[in-house]
Amino acid sequence: MKLLELIKDLDFECVQGSTDIDITTLVYDSRKVENGSVFVCISGAVRDGHDFAKDVVKAGAKALIVEKNVDVPDDVTVIKVADTRLGLAVSSAAYFGNPANELTTIGITGTKGKTTSTYMVRSILEESGIKTGLIGTIESIIGDEVIPSANTTPESYVVQQYFRKMVDAGCKCVVMEVSSQALMLNRVGGFVFDYGIFTNLEPDHIGPNEHKDLDDYIHCKSLLFRQCKFAAANIDDPAWKDITKDFNGSVLTYGFADNADLKGKNAHLLSENGFVGVHFETEGIKNLSVDVDIPGKFNAYNALAAISAVSFFDEIEDQMIIDALKVAKVKGRVERVPVPYNYTLIIDYAHNALSMENVLETLRQYNPHRLITMFGAGGNRPKVRRYEMGETSGRLSDLSVVTEDNSRFEDVMDIIEDIKTGLAKTDGKYVVVPNRRDAIKYCMDNAEDGDIIVLAGKGHEDYQEIKGVKYHMDEREIIADILNGKS
Repeated sequence: MKLLELIKDLDFECVQGSTDIDITTLVYDSRKVENGSVFVCISGAVRDGHDFAKDVVKAGAKALIVEKNVDVPDDVTVIKVADTRLGLAVSSAAYFGNPANELTTIGITGTKGKTTSTYMVRSILEESGIKTGLIGTIESIIGDEVIPSANTTPESYVVQQYFRKMVDAGCKCVVMEVSSQALMLNRVGGFVFDYGIFTNLEPDHIGPNEHKDLDDYIHCKSLLFRQCKFAAANIDDPAWKDITKDFNGSVLTYGFADNADLKGKNAHLLSENGFVGVHFETEGIKNLSVDVDIPGKFNAYNALAAISAVSFFDEIEDQMIIDALKVAKVKGRVERVPVPYNYTLIIDYAHNALSMENVLETLRQYNPHRLITMFGAGGNRPKVRRYEMGETSGRLSDLSVVTEDNSRFEDVMDIIEDIKTGLAKTDGKYVVVPNRRDAIKYCMDNAEDGDIIVLAGKGHEDYQEIKGVKYHMDEREIIADILNGKS
């Protein structure tokens, strides 16, 4: 590729050298530079890529994209832009052949609900025969490939790389979580979303390394609606107008308000034969009767967001939406694992007191025969977390089953003793089963009709970390083994 081809969509100044040169790779990590690379100097919170200018030239970089002055030999091309993060996004799109042009792109932003809504959207699209990639907090899904996530929204280069892989894998669509940080740092620059969706806003992610105040947080969320063709927003959230104020067009609204374009009504909890979810109906642009297999009334909003997103697709039939939402799951987030008995088994990532409280209070609303919580606590982490988790489970569970969870370099029994300190502050009953596999079996063997059992802490993780070694352990596989009499 010629350098000019890579940067043609950038507003740039060629400070020195020529743009008519052949380049090999585009990199923003100095350790990955090779002969012929273009290096993008990113000013990060910890390191400044401009400081590595001379090092990357020695390693073979033929061109640099900068936002500050650098001192490099005259035969090195220096391209100056106002913002190298935007420069990376735009040049990454060109580097991978602008793959977003070959995909229908859906971006979902908001404080809560992004993860669940993206999985719901993907479930509906896949049910309708539209092969769909996903980028989010838990994982990215590219055809049959699943990649664990480090950030809600990856760096722009990775976003474009994933888009290209999705196109090559035959995907026609991608749905992705778009965090305020990603919008602030131009991780989704360089392309236009077909659809932008807003879920809700709460004061969050405000602090020294995130957003300076609520206005900044709202502003960053709103940036999505400067780069999408169509938009949908939760009309019941007062911030929706501020978030979408820069959108050039009419916004499709959803919610339970009478004036919503997609109006939800008659939402109520649903519990039968191990199924714990929410039922609601819609009127307006869609007239549906929907059952969602994820507990909590708030998931009606997530489902409405998903229905709004897919309503832009003419080829998606109402029955496909209904069928998909009834089976949609989010890996490790109040994920119900079907069992052939009359109790409910749920895997959840809750690994601190607040997330555990949210999950257990949600499940309490279903009036289970018993609410049983199996959990442990991570080693080499603050002990107060263990006390708080023990106290929370003791207060909200009918039975706590205390076990291991990534004990790392600590003795699992020491961690369990700390959890028991918290449990002792309550009247909650508990048993100790140190081995996690045995603990799952204990819960299943002793389950009674109408119980809700929560396996808390691991969620989407498929490993157990002990003494610096990660051993494979997927709770879904363990449950299947127990059901098949193998464990």
